[in-house]
Order: sequence, then C-alpha cells, then structure tokens
Amino acid sequence: MKAIILAAGRGARMRPLTDATPKPLLTVAGKPLIVYHLLALAAAGIQDVVINTWYLGNQIIEFIGTGTRFGLNISYSIEAPLMDTGGGIVKALPMLGPDPFIVVSADIFTSFPLHTLPTTPVGLAHLVLVNNPSYHLTGDFSLNKERVTLLDSSNSFTYGSIGVFRPEFFAAAPNGPFPLRDLLRQHIADNLVTGQYYSGIWGNIGTPSELELVNNQL
Repeated sequence: MKAIILAAGRGARMRPLTDATPKPLLTVAGKPLIVYHLLALAAAGIQDVVINTWYLGNQIIEFIGTGTRFGLNISYSIEAPLMDTGGGIVKALPMLGPDPFIVVSADIFTSFPLHTLPTTPVGLAHLVLVNNPSYHLTGDFSLNKERVTLLDSSNSFTYGSIGVFRPEFFAAAPNGPFPLRDLLRQHIADNLVTGQYYSGIWGNIGTPSELELVNNQL
C-alpha cells in the first residue's frame, strides 16, 4: 500500500512563519510536522510515499530527500501551478498505482494509528472523522455506523484529513485544480464512502496561535 502526503499549500494563514518556511517544516516539540507523518506511515508498514510540493517545495525535498532515514521510499509530485487538494492527488495518481492508497494532509498533528485504516475500502473511499474543532462547529459530514453521509446537524463530524482512496474515486475528476471536498460530496451522496470516528489527539495547524497551542500542550 502506498500513501501521499499533501504538502503543497501556501500556508497563508500561518504567516509570517511561512514567509520563508513551508508549513510542513514548521516544528512541533522540535520536530517538523511532516516528520510525524513519515514516522507514522513507516510504523504502519507503509514503504512508498509520494509528497506533493509547490510553495517552497525545494526546502521539503532537500530536508527529506529519498526518505531512507525514515525507512521509506519517497518520491515527489511537483506542482506548477498549485493543483488544490483534489487536483494534486489526481496529478500524482500515476505515481500511486492501481491499488487503494492513504492520503494524509501535512498540516495536521495527530496520534491517529494509521494501521487501523482498511487496505481495501468497501466503497470508493474511507475517511477518518473527528470532533468538530471550535473554528468549524458545523462539521463536514455525518456518520451512520460505518457509512459517511451528507451533513446532519444532529450528527456532525469534521473530516480529519486522513483517508484511504481507490484510484476509481477520481474517475470523474475535472481537469485542473479542484478541492477534494467536491468529489467527496458527490460520492457520499451516492453512498460510496465509509468512515471511522477518532477521538484522540488531532489538530489542524492553520495559524501561529494553533501551532503555539499544540506546542504548549506537548
């Protein structure tokens, strides 16, 4: 099984910290955010990882290299222009192969056990859902047993930016940049997405104050 780490974003809300440093290389407890994901993937038995890059991507490539020191084989999908979350995955599909693969966003901090993800989703995708953070109280989707459904205000969760996707999920993807949520809503409406709830450590590191909060908690 392969994985892709989404690391191409500009991180505009994280300025001025990201003026000279890409957000995946900002540190939590002295370690770059993206390193936590690399170590977690290796611990879950994943060997082949694709990282997509755009903003200050050379810094990420120079820091991580081929991935051997993490026990991984790492390749890079370099974007120009920025392809957004969905378009970035589509661009990397030839590198990810024909089997289901893990998708993780580089700008989250979590202790989610990646080995609990299914290697073969029942539908087209399997998502990790978390409690709604204070800045997103309405949530993204609902969860009915293991089936992800469109948002119900009485049962709402936030997509935790971790999932397993079949390449077929992107068969109807548009050309060019597009957000992953567009296809997610389409396939969820068609009852083709499963999910699991995770209540452990999880945070989206989007602003300097959020980064400071996580560092203080650790």
